[in-house]
Amino acid sequence: MEAYLAELNDAQRAPVLQKDGAMIVIAGAGSGKTRVLTYRIAYLMSQGVDPFNILSLTFTNKAAREMKTRIAKIVGNSEAKNLWMGTFHSIFAKILRFEADKLGYPSNFTIYDTQDSQSVIRAIIKDMRLDKDVYKYKQVYSRISSYKNSLITVKAYFQNPELKEADAMSKKPRLGEIYQEYVERCFKAGAMDFDDLLLKTNELLNRFPEVLQKYQNRFRYILVDEYQDTNHSQYLIVKALSDKFQNICVVGDDAQSIYAFRGANINNILNFQKDYENVQMYRLEQNYRSTKNIVNAANSIIEKNKTKLEKVVWTANDEGPKIVVNRLLTDGEEGRFVAGSIFENRMQNQMSNGDFAILYRTNAQSRAMEDALRKKEIPYRIYGGLSFYQRKEIKDVLSYLRLLINPKDEEALKRVINYPARGIGQTTMDKLSIAGNQYGKTIFEIIENIDHLDLKINKSTRTKLDNFVNMIKSFTILAENADAFTVADTVTKKTGLVQELKKDGTPEGIARIENIEELLNGIKDFVEGQKELADADGSLAEFLEDVALATDMDKDTGDDDRVALMTIHLAKGLEFPYVYIVGLEEDLFPSGMSMNTRSELEEERRLFYVALTRAEKQAYLTYTQSRYRWGKLVDAEPSRFIEEVDEQYVNYMIPQDDYKYKPLIDTDIFGDEVDKSKLRQTKPKKGTPPPAHKPSESQLRKLRKLKPASPEPEKASNSIKLEAGNVVEHMRFGKGKVLAIDGVGQDKKAEIDFENGGIKKLLLRFAKLKLIS
Repeated sequence: MEAYLAELNDAQRAPVLQKDGAMIVIAGAGSGKTRVLTYRIAYLMSQGVDPFNILSLTFTNKAAREMKTRIAKIVGNSEAKNLWMGTFHSIFAKILRFEADKLGYPSNFTIYDTQDSQSVIRAIIKDMRLDKDVYKYKQVYSRISSYKNSLITVKAYFQNPELKEADAMSKKPRLGEIYQEYVERCFKAGAMDFDDLLLKTNELLNRFPEVLQKYQNRFRYILVDEYQDTNHSQYLIVKALSDKFQNICVVGDDAQSIYAFRGANINNILNFQKDYENVQMYRLEQNYRSTKNIVNAANSIIEKNKTKLEKVVWTANDEGPKIVVNRLLTDGEEGRFVAGSIFENRMQNQMSNGDFAILYRTNAQSRAMEDALRKKEIPYRIYGGLSFYQRKEIKDVLSYLRLLINPKDEEALKRVINYPARGIGQTTMDKLSIAGNQYGKTIFEIIENIDHLDLKINKSTRTKLDNFVNMIKSFTILAENADAFTVADTVTKKTGLVQELKKDGTPEGIARIENIEELLNGIKDFVEGQKELADADGSLAEFLEDVALATDMDKDTGDDDRVALMTIHLAKGLEFPYVYIVGLEEDLFPSGMSMNTRSELEEERRLFYVALTRAEKQAYLTYTQSRYRWGKLVDAEPSRFIEEVDEQYVNYMIPQDDYKYKPLIDTDIFGDEVDKSKLRQTKPKKGTPPPAHKPSESQLRKLRKLKPASPEPEKASNSIKLEAGNVVEHMRFGKGKVLAIDGVGQDKKAEIDFENGGIKKLLLRFAKLKLIS
């Protein structure tokens, strides 16, 4: 037996050793699914399967890189390079480059990211003179994206009266026209958006049987990771490619299907056995990540879902501490509790900041957490914030580089033709756009032939346009022979981009220059890395494709030790020793927008399951009694998910029965207090519970085990004798030095210079200060 197979348990080894046929591996959280996929590929190669005949599809570049590295250690680097392994989008982009001519595209087509696509749609809405408040470009883009992922082409749209009626009902009757114009503009620019990489692959495989046959014969063994996250378009491609040999292995967990909002269809994994003959099902149920308490608590939640594949996740790990649930007054207090708890856990257990993660349902919740962490001087990183490649100065450089590879790329051209300023204004651009539509040419082609066209553009502007085109052409010639770094370095210098930024001496301007420098460092690193690959040359085209397919989470930021803050959707696939799941309130988590149907609520429950199973050692759940919404403080209700966790795995920091109803009406209206001496006294019957004001012995035992919610509030500071020079601590502003005391009695004030809040004047009868010295 191969040595690496000894590392697998019996449940993991079984799917690895099945060579042929269709199989599904239901893999619980933390059960080692990546190892199973990796070793299965290595085993196939050891059984004589050519790596060129193996296709492995993942959802992130990070997962693909990890698997390729592991396989290389087993079978050798040179063989591992021959595998077709990567994300759906990167693999299909590769196929489309080989076959682009069949669909009328150049092989060096541009891949538009979301911003590029939205920019095209915004221009179309403007050109069609539509109301931009009705036709919001982001909503229109989202609608078109969902059409493409559901394989609703422009033709299919206009043949479907229900779709047209639905758009008319939402006061967007011309959405179909926008869709048609968007597709035509992308085609004319030689560009595909992210959704096209799937849509066009489907078109290719369905319209050209010889192409389908070619790739069916090439990909004799297909493996798909995270199959529960596939959408309809991805499902159809996998089905078509695997149909001939049916050697398909899909791995996933229906309990972690959380991407319905972007088209993922849980039915793909639920119905897999109906799609193929003689499907073998394997279950990976041993969790290697989390403690028994966390695993059992997660099981107690997910069993509430009706739509699921049966499995029982278990672990041989320690029992571990119970899940801590804490109720706070406001989101500010919630942030302070989390920051304080991280600080204490880090010090007591000698942990790193990177061992902690704060997970929330929406990005807006990060503010209170950030404020609290900053005040405790705990470094953190927000995942899913503005990605490096989305910053303006980086987009400017990349637009220049894209234009060298594909002069038809009109989004890139419009972005840089007058940046840095060259005296080519919007009026000139409008004339060029009109001419382009009139002659059926791109703007670049119009400029190239400007002397032969009757355009009302003066000689001075024509010279500027000529100079721009000649500059781009000179860069293009350089790009044919030089590597990506040499080209990018030349472009940043010769275009005047860096000189333009140097004019701005502000910290922001300096940061932008540093970002461009970092981009060049990254390109250099990419070029050096490509030298190790057999089929790569470090060209500009390779780098641009790598950037277009990269995501914020895939990139290794090189950040030093930081607490991770992110939405739960972004946390999938990650793990941390300590996890804080915050904002567990009705209408927030579960989201108020996701409780209209059972399927929506079950997806929210799966999201909570994913959040909890990110924790290895300890999980904290927090919720508040009130939270700001649209500037107003509103009462919050604890999430139903807290109640769904089996009580035996939970430690409530505030007793559940510590609850008092706040009357909404004035009790005075009911008259004077009743004279209790006139009431008939009765002895309690045997077996009745003791009076409500006196806890039972069992309740007392339970209460003694509970920790206090947070430190006792400090007494009002007018009871503390303060004087100038004292050092005090405030819950919000941190430590501070008393500068002066002013006023008497109820009006007594202290002027304090706080480390975090600056100089503040506090009214001592309300201020809660702790005297340090």
